[in-house]
Amino acid sequence: MGQDRPVELPAPQRVLLSAEQVAEKVAELGAQITADYASEAPLLVGVLKGAFVFMSDLSRAIDLPVEFDFMAVSSYGHSTRSSGVVRIVKDLDIDLAGRQVLLVEDIVDSGLTLNYLRRNLLARNPASLEVCALLVRDDFQFEEDVIRYTGFRVPADWLVGYGLDVGERYRNLRDIWVVDPSSDGIPD
Repeated sequence: MGQDRPVELPAPQRVLLSAEQVAEKVAELGAQITADYASEAPLLVGVLKGAFVFMSDLSRAIDLPVEFDFMAVSSYGHSTRSSGVVRIVKDLDIDLAGRQVLLVEDIVDSGLTLNYLRRNLLARNPASLEVCALLVRDDFQFEEDVIRYTGFRVPADWLVGYGLDVGERYRNLRDIWVVDPSSDGIPD
């Protein structure tokens, strides 16, 4: 029985955001969401796979009853470059009609995936749709009403850890690290 050899990926190079910084920001976001949704039970929609760690911690920082659902989309595959086409890999199980929906994203790069998801979810007639992104690229310009809750603005480096990956690896790191995608072993 043959096995593929794992691709050699370079080690993350430096910590951009420590686990402590991330935990503090998640607590702040949770408190803000709790205040904003005080009379509601929001439905958190996590974008897999990257947002699963953030959404888990964020849900515990929200002092309200919350519900969860997940969707998976792809514009990168196993590459470090977006294909420019977003496709749904796993759709939601819960009907959004009349619900207070909070879309939870790990990182907003170009906005391609976010714009696609917003259009798709708004077509399902939620009572409201807000976005919470842990990380937003410095060079991504957006109107304040597009992303209601923003954790950190970050440079255009390739980031791993806290749910973020390269080649499906490093999601389990507690800190958020920078990796050089031009290093040998990282697929383009």
